[in-house]
Amino acid sequence: MDRARRRPSPSQSPYPAPLNQLSGILQAKRLGSSAMRLTKIFAGCLLSLPFFVLISIVLRHPSSDRTSGFADARVIDFVASHNSTPTVRPQGSQEANIDKLLGGLLARDGFDESRCASRFGSYLYRKASSHKPSPYLISRLRRYEDLHKRCGPDSESYRAALEQLKSGTKIGSTDCNYLVWMSFSGLGNRILALASTFLYALLTDRVLLIDRGKDMEDLFCEPFPEKSWLLPLDFPLLDQFNSFNPNSTHCHGNMLKTNAMNTSSGVIPSHLYLHLVHDYGDHDKLFFCDDEQSLLAKVPWLIMKTDNYFVPSLFLITSFEQELGRLFPEKGTVFHHLGRYLFHPSNHVWALITRYHQTYLAKADESIGIQVRVFDSRPGPFKHVMDQILACTLKEKLLPEVDMQDSVVTVSENPKLKVVLMTSLNAGYSENLRDLYWEHPTITGEVVGVYQPSHEEYQQTERQMHNRKAWAEMYLLSLTDALVTSAWSTFGYVAQGLGGMRPWILYKPENETTPDPACQRAMSMEPCFHAPPFYDCKAKTGIDTGKIVPHVRHCEDMSWGLKVVDSHDEL
Repeated sequence: MDRARRRPSPSQSPYPAPLNQLSGILQAKRLGSSAMRLTKIFAGCLLSLPFFVLISIVLRHPSSDRTSGFADARVIDFVASHNSTPTVRPQGSQEANIDKLLGGLLARDGFDESRCASRFGSYLYRKASSHKPSPYLISRLRRYEDLHKRCGPDSESYRAALEQLKSGTKIGSTDCNYLVWMSFSGLGNRILALASTFLYALLTDRVLLIDRGKDMEDLFCEPFPEKSWLLPLDFPLLDQFNSFNPNSTHCHGNMLKTNAMNTSSGVIPSHLYLHLVHDYGDHDKLFFCDDEQSLLAKVPWLIMKTDNYFVPSLFLITSFEQELGRLFPEKGTVFHHLGRYLFHPSNHVWALITRYHQTYLAKADESIGIQVRVFDSRPGPFKHVMDQILACTLKEKLLPEVDMQDSVVTVSENPKLKVVLMTSLNAGYSENLRDLYWEHPTITGEVVGVYQPSHEEYQQTERQMHNRKAWAEMYLLSLTDALVTSAWSTFGYVAQGLGGMRPWILYKPENETTPDPACQRAMSMEPCFHAPPFYDCKAKTGIDTGKIVPHVRHCEDMSWGLKVVDSHDEL
């Protein structure tokens, strides 16, 4: 469902007067002022120095932040007067116990809380979700946990299944079937792909085991009680993972392409490789057909490699339709529920999250998350992107307008504090926004503080601390009250899903021009499947899979992508 977008002419401004002057102001700060004003400021700084040194010790940014001291001083002075402690409910209350278990999503027993503080502590930092998991989903999760406990690593069933795997073919019946997820791609893609893989395991009664890659164990807690979800390091096929590709002998799509998948003889392979990466071929995409699902159900071990959130296409598989309807009566909540169930930050990451939240976000009357991803190899910041951020946030009244005339305003005794949490590889966008609200008063009298936890300049997927910060920032964005995300970004998808928010999506700019409109409210909080198949399995012909059922539509930010929505969600 492609949308025609009207582009502004170069003379047009994407936001109303008196903000037409902002572009020039944001490109070059004013350097001059009267000597008298400088003298007064300097004297004031000297008098206030002991106070601000004390405040900076307590509330300073992490070392990765680039800040200009005075730009934050006024906000920090105001923030210090607000209560910094999260609203904690009485631990013994029924409401606290419900929130602690996220409405029943989480199992109560079988976990050491000291090894994963986030698992039962996240409810203190975010509002209770208005989207409740269905009783059936809760019962199926408990059933899965029993299956994982019975069939997980070091169990008798697991050892028996390994012997069958080594044999090369299926011998007799098996107590447990397995789905192995290969760690692949950037962190946002991995989180979305793993959630999709778990849903497939849930639908097919398979035990999910994950390749730990370089940092999965460092970033996430164990989600299942008693038995690990980490693939044991002595797994027989582990050393072959790097060689798995669409032309591999055991690749499902390749076997279909070469007619090597002959089940009439009754010989079933002990394992198959499923190539569901963005560059997969037509035969690989037959995975999403009912006939192939019937065959795959007979194979004890499936090894899956994917960087996609393929949940929307699972909703188009007829044999899964009824089960998915029972699991998710509110269809647009799949990642919201499964993401909160599966992904608990490790203690290392949780410490980053809680320290930053308590210092910069907890005191806010309202918090706005702005996630900026620019698909441009050149260094930024870019003027047209900054213009777009302002055009969206001001038009949608997420941020207050400023008085460019610097009029004298009456300061309220208790002004409203609005905090903006920005995430980007580049620090320029947050610096420009911060300077705007530092240099000019807001028309509403609100105080606006702008913070950015890190600015890594470029993606560094293989570096441990880079991924810790990335995971912490996704989570922090999910704790805000409203969210603005960038088109095509899985980083933003994760944040909106965990937070249960329909974000405003910044359209992907073209030709270095600010889009008009600058952004659009998302139809649902579900992520977008960027590389879906367009194939009718029954008719064996091409089809627009975004028009088969009302709850699977094309994405707002990628016209060929698919996302799950509810029937009442807006077009």
